[in-house]
Amino acid sequence: MTYGPVDFVALGFKTDQLTGEGLAALLDLVEKQIVRVIDLVIILKDMDGNHQVLEIEELAPKLLALFDPLEVEVSGIIQVEDIKAIADAMENNTTAALLLVENLWAIQFAEAVKGASGQLLLFDRIPFEVVNEMMDTFAQAEA
Repeated sequence: MTYGPVDFVALGFKTDQLTGEGLAALLDLVEKQIVRVIDLVIILKDMDGNHQVLEIEELAPKLLALFDPLEVEVSGIIQVEDIKAIADAMENNTTAALLLVENLWAIQFAEAVKGASGQLLLFDRIPFEVVNEMMDTFAQAEA
């Protein structure tokens, strides 16, 4: 079986401002088979700075029902060190979702490159905030 590239994504939210909007967008990508979630961990950090870690199978039934349509495969690839690093960096009264997201869209392309005797020389992801800032800077320079 060929896998696509996998991104480790850590998203942070103010606990009292969770809307589920991001989850709906992710579900759309999963349903369209653009990505697949292969691991998911939730970190809850309270007002006193204490954190609780919940793996997908440990979520309360009501919360699990929200994530269930994602069909998360618990791979166990997200490590304790990753969780601790994110939890330490989180602000109090926040929630984080740590995801491993496989880019299914890339599998066909990777197989075609391999079939053409090609090889990956470099792959890097530029965060959307950086791209948007650069494009704004370029647009202002042209104006």
